[in-house]
Order: sequence, then structure tokens, then C-alpha cells
Amino acid sequence: MTNPVGSFIWYELMTTDPDAASRFYHAVIGWTVHQDPHGGSDGPDYRMIGRDDGGNAGGMLHLTPKMCENGAHSAWFPYLYVTDVDSEAMRIVEEGGHILMEPTDLAVGRIALVGDPQGVPIYLMTPIPPEGMEDAASDVFSPTAVQRVAWNELASPDLAASKDFYARHFAFEFNTAMPMGELGDYCFIDHDGQCLGAMMQQPQGGVPALWQLYFRVPSIAEGKAAVEAHGGTVLQGPHEVPGGDWIIVATDPQGAVFGLVGAKGD
Repeated sequence: MTNPVGSFIWYELMTTDPDAASRFYHAVIGWTVHQDPHGGSDGPDYRMIGRDDGGNAGGMLHLTPKMCENGAHSAWFPYLYVTDVDSEAMRIVEEGGHILMEPTDLAVGRIALVGDPQGVPIYLMTPIPPEGMEDAASDVFSPTAVQRVAWNELASPDLAASKDFYARHFAFEFNTAMPMGELGDYCFIDHDGQCLGAMMQQPQGGVPALWQLYFRVPSIAEGKAAVEAHGGTVLQGPHEVPGGDWIIVATDPQGAVFGLVGAKGD
């Protein structure tokens, strides 16, 4: 594929209720969720998140009761592109990370779920492009297009260690930062000439660290109203961010945290 190594190439919602989550995100973002054409009746319940333009925004995995008994909960996770899932996973374990799901072959590629040395879960993926589309590129991330992830944010338990880890493994660069007073620096992530998001230090006593994804919508006012009208909870915002966009942070009805970014709206 034509995305550079280290790119965010897929996003996944693990959820306890995919039917309810499908209705919620359709109302809030406009997505339409479909059954995975590669899945089967005896396999996991995995659904594709469709955009209005015909592309995919990511996938949705139904958490079984057994998964929840083993500690899984509703949350969003990113996939990062690597050329060798097995060797990358081994390197991460050697550096203090751990394997959450062993490297596995799927019709769409080889994947593994790992916890980085700071305990942040991420998927590693070496995708297999569709036949005849070997030069295809993932477009699930876009700073400007609606119904896509526009910003990837990590509040790390150890900011310096996370910056070092992602720089070495995924070629992230940290060239600029925005001071936030007592909260420390907001460190922007540059990758292959594009700003992907930012990292910051997690406040002490915070919840387990996860990558937080911000989905672009046309209007934050309308997005906030849709979240509240369909069983979600707004945790932060709306407030303006540098560049003129507005954001909110919210949870869906099953408890997964996400952000919205867009124009203020009326």
C-alpha cells in the first residue's frame, strides 16, 4: 500500500452493543454500519463503518461476555501500519510492552493487538490490498474531511517515554509544542509531512491511557445535540482550539470515549 510506515490506517470500535452503537454513530456522525463481507456465521461479529462517500471509516467489533470477563470494555483503538507484525510485536515486548492478541492472519492482512511500554493498546497491521488495487491507500484519517478521524491524541502516563517509543517505531516527529501552563506541553505529531495529532502528559490518577480519536463533523453544535439526544454524554466542551475548529469530548451509550471536531455551528 502507498501509506508510509507508521500511518494510522484503520480504526476500530470495540463495543458491547453493536446495534445500539450503529444507531448512535449514524445519528451523530452519519455513518452506516454494515456486516463484514469477510466474516462468517461462526466468526466474530465484525461490522464495517461506511461513510457517505462510499469509503470506510473503520470497523466495529462486538465484545462477547467472555471478552468482557477478561477485562475488555467499549473503546476505540487505532491500527498502525508496519511491514512485519511479528518482529514489531517482539521488539515492543522486549522494550516492556506486552501482547494482548497474538499476531493473526485475516483476509485483509496480518494484525496483532499490543500494549506499548506505557500500557497504551494499539493494533499493528500489515494489510493485504484488494486484488488489482495494490497501490491503494488508506483514507480513514484526514485532517479536513468529514466522517473521518481528523486528530489522534494521546495523554500518556510518561510523555517523554511515549514520544521516544513512537518516534523509534513509527517515525513520529515532535517538532513543535504548545505550552498549556500547569498541564505541560501539547506536543504535535508530525509524520511524513502531515500533522496527525498530539501527545501530552496524563494527569496523575487518570484513567488507563488510550488513544483518543476526534471525528470531523460539519457542526459541533449539531454534533453535541445529537450526542445528548441519543444517549451519549458530553464530558468536555464545546470549546475552540487553535486554527478555529471547535471540539467536544463525549462517551457513547456503551461508554466508549471519543471526540468531535468541526465548525462551531449555530
